[in-house]
Amino acid sequence: MVPASFGPNNMSAQKRRFVQGAVNHCYQKGVNGEVFFYNFSDYLVMYTLFCVAARRHQVKVLALVLMPDHLHHATIAQDVTELSAFVQDYTSHFASAHNHLCRRDRPLFLSPFGSAPEVGDKAVRSALVYLGNNGPERKLSVKARDYRWSFLAYYQNPHPFSEPLKLASASQSMRRAVSVVKDRSKKGLALKYQTLQWMFKPLCQREKLQLVDYIINSYNVIDYEKAISFFEDYDRMLDAISISKGSAHDIQEEFVGWDDRVYGLMSKALTEQEHLADIHDIFDFPDSERKRYIPCLRIKTRATEKQIMKFLRLLPENEK
Repeated sequence: MVPASFGPNNMSAQKRRFVQGAVNHCYQKGVNGEVFFYNFSDYLVMYTLFCVAARRHQVKVLALVLMPDHLHHATIAQDVTELSAFVQDYTSHFASAHNHLCRRDRPLFLSPFGSAPEVGDKAVRSALVYLGNNGPERKLSVKARDYRWSFLAYYQNPHPFSEPLKLASASQSMRRAVSVVKDRSKKGLALKYQTLQWMFKPLCQREKLQLVDYIINSYNVIDYEKAISFFEDYDRMLDAISISKGSAHDIQEEFVGWDDRVYGLMSKALTEQEHLADIHDIFDFPDSERKRYIPCLRIKTRATEKQIMKFLRLLPENEK
């Protein structure tokens, strides 16, 4: 039976390339290359599930990058079985939660997930540079550190995208939200969509940015020191990312269009046009209804038709 989180072509852990003690560059995309990160709640649900699973399976994480339609991470697992169990853990829980939110019942992630052991310092450096460049490469930021969902900015900085959080003068809603995050992260529990909605709804924009930073910092499992050790120091790592794209010859990655900012623009356009409480509500509409948005989204966002089809989940089966 195919696991709920995965599409066809599932592969057993025994067939996966793996080198004991090596950094594994892992890569995942959605079935048909579909988008699965539509707004901050998707990113935070996945992020907290990933961090909780990493602790549970004792996987060391050197880097994590979440993109609108795929994700990368560089990890060290005890063995190939543990690596596969770790990935199955966070993907199955995310797929279940995301599909429930979108009121759909179908595989979310393409299987098997891609992985390649990076043997030697040079190979690891190249992979980490490649991961760090995903945001700038897809026009989501100018500098790698400025892309929130690469988490590079959180090295020794708990609030890189917001003002410092001072609980003594914070609103009651913010204090309640912080208490929930503290409790769930301490217990090794990820954040749910419903919990995020409840926490963020009463907050102003400044507080929302503070809470996102607080959540990321509270759950963060990235071993920055280990990653930095391949570059001597943090600044040299950022310099390496800025002057080179790195490489991932063992990971087959295909991009659609030139700019991933269009996915955020589409979310904003549809939410405003249809007065949606949440962008995920668009999947209440049948395929025929969602197809009618293609012309206006092309005009408003200048996205390619295939990007729009990926966003609306209208691509024919098995088309990537």
